[in-house]
Amino acid sequence: MDATCPLVAKVHAEARRFASDGYLVALIGHEGHEEVEGTLGEAPDSVALVQTAADVGALQPPDPGKVAYLMQTTLAADEAADIAEALRERFPAARAPGSDDICYATTNRQRAARAVAAEADLVLVAGSANSSNSVRLVETAQRAGTTAYLIDGPSDIELSWLAGVSAIGLTAGASAPPEVVQDIINALRGLGTVEVSERVITTENIRFSLPKEVRQS
Repeated sequence: MDATCPLVAKVHAEARRFASDGYLVALIGHEGHEEVEGTLGEAPDSVALVQTAADVGALQPPDPGKVAYLMQTTLAADEAADIAEALRERFPAARAPGSDDICYATTNRQRAARAVAAEADLVLVAGSANSSNSVRLVETAQRAGTTAYLIDGPSDIELSWLAGVSAIGLTAGASAPPEVVQDIINALRGLGTVEVSERVITTENIRFSLPKEVRQS
């Protein structure tokens, strides 16, 4: 059963299309990430991984006029934008994705993390260490100037983090179960009175259809 995220499948299709048209595809992403490995495998002879703006200088396309770039869907938007800008500066004719590669859920959560970080003394991100979008949320809060930690659940919270903290921002990676967020709130309530206030940045209304095998069953 193919349960590939449709947004990731879009990047795969873009990689194949650009490669078939003779382009060198610069894939903006992180080495070793499962999604990056999958996209590299779609056109291994035509896709080059670019992790930083400095990596752009090492690209040696056969034809500098035929360079395209794609993005890992779970990147931090500002990080990816800096690398894309470096690519456009070196290769002015570089082709961009037909539409945003970065997942809307990832982008929305990063916007929310920045908003919450601006009001908090500490930000906790519920998510796994191997979740790229969760790690990006921590980095987003830190870039906003707020101390932030990635936690799998309440047991990962260290009391020393809470010293002198009155406002805690809490967010979660795109795949973290909502129950984990509530578990963290309940754990904090065990330490004293907690007032919870939600910050709504946007409302997501995108829906994807189930894999055909599930629909048919």
